[in-house]
Amino acid sequence: MRKLSTLTKSTFVTGAAIAAAVGLAASPASAAGTWTVTGGGNFTASASKPTLKDTNTGTTLNCTSSAATGSAPNGTGLSGTGIASIATLSFTGCTGPAGISFTVSAQGLPWHINAGSYNATTGVTTGTLTGVIAKLSGLCNATFADPSGVTTGATLTATYTNSTHTLAITGGNLKAYSVSGICLGLINNNDLAVFNGSYVVNLTTLKITSP
Repeated sequence: MRKLSTLTKSTFVTGAAIAAAVGLAASPASAAGTWTVTGGGNFTASASKPTLKDTNTGTTLNCTSSAATGSAPNGTGLSGTGIASIATLSFTGCTGPAGISFTVSAQGLPWHINAGSYNATTGVTTGTLTGVIAKLSGLCNATFADPSGVTTGATLTATYTNSTHTLAITGGNLKAYSVSGICLGLINNNDLAVFNGSYVVNLTTLKITSP
C-alpha cells in the first residue's frame, strides 16, 4: 500500500454515497392521490460506479458498484408520498487514494421514494429519496446526513424512467459529520456533498404514471 503522503484531493475516492442510491418531494398531484403503479412488487436494483463529491474540497468518492432491494406496491389513486421504498443498500469496491479500501454502510433504512411530478411524453417521474444517512469507515471516517443534524436523513433528487426501468439518484444536500482518522483535509466536518448513481431495477414491467 502506498504511503498516505501520496494522497491528493483529485484522487481521493470512495463510494460513501449510499446511496445513496434515494423520498421524491410530494407535489399537489401526489397529494391528490393521482399516481398509478403497475408491474411492481419487490425489486432488486444495481448501479455501476456511483459517486459522492465533496463540493467544498472537490474530492470525488467512488465505488465500483452498488446494490439495493426495495418494493413498489401496485395500486391506483396513490399518493406520491412513499410510493416506493429502499429496504437494503450495499456498496462494493469502495476505494480511496492509492487504492485504499473503505467500507460504506447505509443507516436508517428503509429510505422512501416519493413521486412529485410526471412527464407523460418521456415517461419520467421526478421527485426525491428521503432518509439518507451513510457511514464511511476506513483510514478516514465520516457520516453523511442532512444539514440539520447527523441523525436526520438527507433528501436526494431522484427520477424513475419507465422505458429503461432506471432509478437515477442525483444531487442532494448531504453534509459530513464526525470526520476522523487520516483524511488530510480532503473531507472535513460540515462539508457539503452531492451523490450520483443510476440504479437499474430488475422489474422490467414496473411503471409509475400520473395523469
